[in-house]
Amino acid sequence: MHDPEATMDQPAYACFFCVMGATTAIVFTALGAAYGTAKSGLGIASMSVKHPELIMKAIIPVVMAGIIAIYGLVVSVLLAGSLSKLYNSYMAFLNLGAGIAVGLSGMASGFAIGIVGDAGVRASALQPKLFVGIVLILIFAEVLGLYGLIVAIYLFTK
Repeated sequence: MHDPEATMDQPAYACFFCVMGATTAIVFTALGAAYGTAKSGLGIASMSVKHPELIMKAIIPVVMAGIIAIYGLVVSVLLAGSLSKLYNSYMAFLNLGAGIAVGLSGMASGFAIGIVGDAGVRASALQPKLFVGIVLILIFAEVLGLYGLIVAIYLFTK
């Protein structure tokens, strides 16, 4: 049905792209966070059989993976809050890009955190001197998601 209020610059379907941006942001960051948590959790479970005293030290990758999902949540809430009845096409595509930016970078970051967390937890249990190096690698994996958040917020504010 034709919307009499819709114009060429404000088509009735433009809000769909914003909704897809919000969906992309939360789904892909949650996917990355879930993978990072699961993969790191496997390493923690394996390591804690012989070294149960190191469990709290080994929880760092799980916390870092959870932060990735928060990035997607923030962007999704921002995008959903910007929806209105008539929506500009330009803004709709910017918001879609914002969701894709944070979602895919968050997914990549979560995968990196999971892989490094799994191997790092096991390795640092065998050689405690590796702990600081593993944490630094995890920080660099986390910052990939932060880059996506920065780009998403920049696109959102355009």
